[in-house]
Amino acid sequence: MPDWLGREAAPAHTVRTRPGRTTIRESTYEKYSTWMWILTYLTYCSYHLSRKPISVVKNVLNQNCSNMTSPFQTNDSHWCDWKPFDGDDSATLLGTVDSSFLFAYAAGMFISGIIAERVDLRLFLSFGMIFSGIFCGMFGLGHAFGIHQLWFYILAQILCGLMQTTGWPGVVTALGNWFGKGKRGLIFGIWNSHTSVGNILGTLIAAAFVTKNWTLSFIIPGIIIASVGVLVLFFMVPEPSFVGLPNPNMKKDPEGVSPPPRRRMRADHTWASEETAALLDDDSPNVSYIEKDKKMESELISTDTKEEKAITFIGALRIPGVIEFSMCLFFAKLVSYTFLYWLPNYIANNTPSYSAEESADLSTFFDVGGIIGGIMAGVISDFSGMSASTCAVMLIFAIPMLFIYQLLSSASLGLSIFLLIVVGLLVNGPYALITTAVSADLGTHDSLRGNAKALATVTAIIDGTGSIGAAVGPLIAGPVSELDWNYVFYMLMVADVLALLLLTRLVINELRQWRQRRRQNYHHSL
Repeated sequence: MPDWLGREAAPAHTVRTRPGRTTIRESTYEKYSTWMWILTYLTYCSYHLSRKPISVVKNVLNQNCSNMTSPFQTNDSHWCDWKPFDGDDSATLLGTVDSSFLFAYAAGMFISGIIAERVDLRLFLSFGMIFSGIFCGMFGLGHAFGIHQLWFYILAQILCGLMQTTGWPGVVTALGNWFGKGKRGLIFGIWNSHTSVGNILGTLIAAAFVTKNWTLSFIIPGIIIASVGVLVLFFMVPEPSFVGLPNPNMKKDPEGVSPPPRRRMRADHTWASEETAALLDDDSPNVSYIEKDKKMESELISTDTKEEKAITFIGALRIPGVIEFSMCLFFAKLVSYTFLYWLPNYIANNTPSYSAEESADLSTFFDVGGIIGGIMAGVISDFSGMSASTCAVMLIFAIPMLFIYQLLSSASLGLSIFLLIVVGLLVNGPYALITTAVSADLGTHDSLRGNAKALATVTAIIDGTGSIGAAVGPLIAGPVSELDWNYVFYMLMVADVLALLLLTRLVINELRQWRQRRRQNYHHSL
C-alpha cells in the first residue's frame, strides 16, 4: 500500500528490525523521496518565477502617457513608452515577443523529452536553469543599455524559451522515479502548486521594480533560477538506483507470485513475528536471506538498467490516452497562458485607475485559484479514478465563468478578486492534472511493462503539444485585444469547448468502467 505521499511500500522481502518498525533502507528512502519532492518543487517554482516578468513589464513598455506629466514639451502621445513598443501596433509586437518564447519552448520541448531520457537529469536541469537565468536577465539588460531593436528582445525570448524546456520533462521524470502510482493525483496536485506559486512570486518581484527600474524585474528572477540550478547540480538525486534504492515503478515480483518465505535469524538484532517464531523449532537451520536479498536487488536494478530502452516518439503516441490528453492540453494551456501573459494588461486597460503595479498584484489572485484548482482536481481524480471526467466537469463550469468574469470584473475590487480565484480554479485545474498526474500515469502505463524510460518522452509530448497552444493564445490575443477585449474572451470560451470535446471518448470509457465496477460491487454484496 502507498503511504500518504504516494510512495509505494517497501518490497515484501524487506527485513524489519522489529514488528512495525521500518528498516534503515526504508527510512533512507523516505528521506530521499521527501527531499526530492521539495527540491523539484523549488526547481519548477523558479522556472515559472522567471517567466512572469514580461507580463508585468508590458504595462510600462506601452502605457497611457496622457495621464502622465512629460518632463519636456512634446505632442507625442507615446513619449513615455519604450521603443520599439511605442507605436499603435504595440500589442501585436508584444504578442510576437511572447510567442517567440512560447513557440521556441513548444519546439524544444519535444527534443528535450528525448534528451532527458538519455542523460543525467541533474546535469540536464542545472544546465537549463543557469542559462535560463542568463537569458532572462538578457531581456532586462536591453533597458540598462538602451537597446531599442525588436530582434534583440525576440532573440532573448527564443533563447530563454529553449532553455526553459529542460524544466518540465526533468522534474516530472525525477519525481516520478521516486513516487509510485498511489495517490498521484493528490501528491502531484499539491506539488503542481509550484506553477502558481512561481507565478505569484515572479509577479510580485517584477512589480516591485517595474515603475522604478524594470531591468531588475528580469535580473532578480534570473539570479534566483540560476542559484537554484546550482543547488540542483550539487544536491539532486534523480533516481533511487543512484543511492542503491529500488525504483517504485519497477515490478520486482510477477503478479500473483509471492516472494520466498524467510526464517528469522538467530541473532538478537533481527526479529520475526511471534506467530512465525512459534512455528520455528530449535532444530531449524540458521539461515539468513539478508545478503541474498541484497544481491537479488542489486541484480534487479542492474538488469533493469541494461534491459530498458528509451521509448520512441511513435511508441509514446501509441499509449492509450496520450493523443487525447495532448490535444486537450493544447486548448487548456491556450486559455491558461493567455491569462498568464495578458491578464495584468487586461486589468490595466479595463480599470484605468489601477497602476501597472496594482494591476500585476491583482492578477495574482488568478494563480491563487490555480493552486486550489490543482489540488482539488488531484483529490477528485484520486477519489474517483476518473481523470478525464474530472477535467471535463471543470471545463464545463469554466466556460460560463469566463463570460461572467468578463462581464463583471470591473464592478468592484472584491467581486473581481472572487471571480479571479474561481476562474483560476476552473482554468488551471484541468491543466495542472493533465501535466502532472495524468502525464506520470501515462508515462508508467501498464502497456509499457515497467519501462521507466518512457516517462520523459510522454511528458514532453503532452506538455509540448500544450505549449503550442500556449504560444498560439497570446499571439492571437495581442491583435484581437486591439479590436475588443470581448473577442479575446470569446476565443477562450471556444478553446475550452474544444478541449471538452476532445475528452469525450475518454469520458465515455471512464463512465462505462464506473458502471461495470458498480455492477460488480452489487453482485458481490449479494
